[in-house]
Amino acid sequence: MKYIKSIASGVMLGTAGVAMMSLMSGCEQKQQEPQNKFLVIEQQPNGKYVVVEEMPTEGPTRAIIRERDEYGNVRERFMNEDEMKALAAQEYQKVQEGTSETLREGSGEAGMGLAGTILAVAAGSLLGNMIGNALMNNKAFSRNSQAANRSAYSRSKNYSKSSKTSSRKSFFGSSKSSSYSRSSFGG
Repeated sequence: MKYIKSIASGVMLGTAGVAMMSLMSGCEQKQQEPQNKFLVIEQQPNGKYVVVEEMPTEGPTRAIIRERDEYGNVRERFMNEDEMKALAAQEYQKVQEGTSETLREGSGEAGMGLAGTILAVAAGSLLGNMIGNALMNNKAFSRNSQAANRSAYSRSKNYSKSSKTSSRKSFFGSSKSSSYSRSSFGG
């Protein structure tokens, strides 16, 4: 009986130790580094912009801007990280004032201005994760961000987060509901 009590107390101490270690390791989460992006942003016939390509990159955040001239010819220009940060900061100031188009319901569906599109897609990598997360917590901003980003990379990330529920009948006639998640490579 004496040995059983000592074994039981040892198991309790071990379990408590493991629980404490897992709690403490959870407290040491590293700050997530913002992921730099390479973007291709295209001007729409209505003059608004949407992201048509997005790729994570090791280098600085940068973009190719495709715009139409007065004759309808597509012109491409390069935008470096400093230019993108300046536009994103200007648009973020409008967000704080409540005048940004990124906060208006449904404004992202037909595209947004260049600064709004850049802020919507790359706020975390340009202005920091704290600002990016705060913006994404705004429902209107989040919806407009998703609408303005038509890249395959963005769609695959959103697709891997979606979960579907199916219902099927068992052999004995009872109904069973199950839930599963789809995932994709790189998502």
